[in-house]
Amino acid sequence: MPILNLQIQLFLLLLIGFLLSKAGMLEDAARRQMTNLVIYVVLPANIFHSFQLEMTPQVLRLTAEVLVIGFLVQGGYSLLNLFLYRGFEPRQQISLKYGTICSNAGFMGLPLSSAIFGAKGLLYASVALLPIRIFMWSSGLSLYTRTTRRAVLKTLVTHPCILAVYAGFLTMGFRIHLPAALENTLTSLSQCTTALSMILIGSILCDVDLRSVFQKASLYYASLRLVILPAAILGVLRLLRIDPLVTGVIVILAAMPAGSTTAMLAQKYDQDPLFASKLVFTSTLLSLLTLPIYALILT
Repeated sequence: MPILNLQIQLFLLLLIGFLLSKAGMLEDAARRQMTNLVIYVVLPANIFHSFQLEMTPQVLRLTAEVLVIGFLVQGGYSLLNLFLYRGFEPRQQISLKYGTICSNAGFMGLPLSSAIFGAKGLLYASVALLPIRIFMWSSGLSLYTRTTRRAVLKTLVTHPCILAVYAGFLTMGFRIHLPAALENTLTSLSQCTTALSMILIGSILCDVDLRSVFQKASLYYASLRLVILPAAILGVLRLLRIDPLVTGVIVILAAMPAGSTTAMLAQKYDQDPLFASKLVFTSTLLSLLTLPIYALILT
């Protein structure tokens, strides 16, 4: 079963990162450098490479459809955050709300969309990341600290993954053919995305105390993030008869666990980073069970 094999592969890569960190081979400094490598080089190359498809009216229409649905989904998350976590402590509410807005779609969603749906799936996933990034650096960041519109705009305009989307649209729209050497370089970098991303996430999970990770709050969050919200989105999109590939990509991204930035921002702004790490670990671990189910339903 291809999906099961893919999930086993992702789990093994996570395990490699976990063990490397446990052995002291991926310490904080190396982890930060590896994060920069993935964010500033590998993921942008992967996103840009996904746009190397022939632009057709159907692709253009579905790309716009993905963008609109992505904004609607993120807006829905923001509305639900007003009600879902009222019974929790204020500092815990911050990470719970942020983890609802910002999933691990960048690290896990892109390679998984590519593996399940192919090049077009990766293209649509890259476009769907635009609304996620916008909410991530605006309403998401404002949960932890006050930020100005100018700072948000600067982050969005200059983020490498967003720049890769812009450049991808230009090459696709103007039908620019890349030189063979550049094309091969992008292909090589793109092929590193899954391995490096999963190893990095595994190394981050190493810092969590496994004995106290499965608490009521983290399980409640995981059930929402991994099961209830993506199931609701799937039902609505199928009811509206949205294109199956667009539906598949949107739902897979919606079924992603909490983003690793949840723990990073909680640490930076002293908002219960241990609790945030538990959210990341629990949802990532349980997603190894839920993602194959969604993948089977969608394919």
